[in-house]
Amino acid sequence: MKQAQAKTPKVGMVSLGCPKALVDSERILTQLRSEGYALSANYDGADVVIVNTCGFLDSAKEESLDAIGSAMKANGKVIVTGCMGAEPEQILSRFPNVLAVTGPQQYEQVVGAVHEAVPPLHDPYVDLVPPEGLKLTPRHYAYLKISEGCNNRCSFCIIPSLRGDLVSRPIHHVIAEAENLVKAGVKEILVISQDTSAYGVDVKYAPQKWKGKEYQTRFQDLAEALGELGVWVRMHYVYPYPHVDQVMPLMNDRKILPYIDIPFQHASPNVLKNMRRPAHQEKTLERIHGWRRDCPDLTIRSTFIVGFPGETEEDFTFLLNWMREARLDRVGCFKYEPVAGAKANDLPDHIAPEIQQERYDRFMEVQQEISSAKLQAKIGKTIKVIIDDVAEDGADARSEGDAPEIDGKVYLRSAGHFKAGDIISVTVEDADDYDLFAVPV
Repeated sequence: MKQAQAKTPKVGMVSLGCPKALVDSERILTQLRSEGYALSANYDGADVVIVNTCGFLDSAKEESLDAIGSAMKANGKVIVTGCMGAEPEQILSRFPNVLAVTGPQQYEQVVGAVHEAVPPLHDPYVDLVPPEGLKLTPRHYAYLKISEGCNNRCSFCIIPSLRGDLVSRPIHHVIAEAENLVKAGVKEILVISQDTSAYGVDVKYAPQKWKGKEYQTRFQDLAEALGELGVWVRMHYVYPYPHVDQVMPLMNDRKILPYIDIPFQHASPNVLKNMRRPAHQEKTLERIHGWRRDCPDLTIRSTFIVGFPGETEEDFTFLLNWMREARLDRVGCFKYEPVAGAKANDLPDHIAPEIQQERYDRFMEVQQEISSAKLQAKIGKTIKVIIDDVAEDGADARSEGDAPEIDGKVYLRSAGHFKAGDIISVTVEDADDYDLFAVPV
């Protein structure tokens, strides 16, 4: 009589928060898959559930706690990791029966907790996992995390206390991962970190060799190396340091995408000072004008906070005027929200919610006008897009100026024989405030 085959252990995963947390989740799943664990699409089919939490804002913490509660209710065997794991008492006070709580980037502890809850069936066989690892994004794009932590001490942010100071990955390791992604069919690489333009400062820009060529561990060298891979490369979370100027020729030549994501947060010198951020908004405007001179097709995206403690009507008007001059292409806006442990909580003159909302509405009205005008100017032009999803009546795509999930889309009225991941030329026929409508050339 044949012996019954042991059941393959299954792991469920809930990943919350930013793309950096998503990369952490991918690393955990890649390790577990290499050890023979299967992945479960739902709680019922999982032997254990991992919840990767976000702890950046109090609202994000509540979302994380809700996710833990749902997993506990539906499954009962839950391991918690991520940014909220740096403060385990918040989790354990509400869910004392979770199996384990680990902090961000503690991959080994997470895997160890899974082993304890559901032991693997056998020793690892690395060939169960492709060289690029397992991804939670669609096959044609992937996030590439180049560092952990941050050296900045913004008063509204607790990321350094959760994730520590900047720790840059060796540049040859980053290039190798990117090359594996491309070999696996990835057509767009999204470079992420807490401060991408500070890459390598912690290791004094240590040189490393990759395929006979020496690269320094720095932003410019990384952009140059990734630009040789022949895919879209999109730069996120870049601070406007002077050396960023050197990357503009690469963007103009389409070695990397003419797209840069810079979290300006505000423009008023008074507010920037209270935020503990560089308060040289006039130099930033000069830099933006210089970038557009060197790379006319550059798309600049950013995020801003309105209603920060001490923000006066004069400060807010200054921000609106700065926006009208900077004419950023893609902009997100948040109303200030206190975060437990942030220095900004101790600032005087917190802004009433109704004033925050009123300023948010005025800000978005200004940006909507800018965005609409910029997109209207694209009507009749031929642009490159990457297709994300194909349906019978057309396709959802993105231009060089659109990152997934956060920016606009290019809706194609017909998709022909194209498929997700294809990069094609389209003619823009129409536009609204945030999206384009086009047909393939």
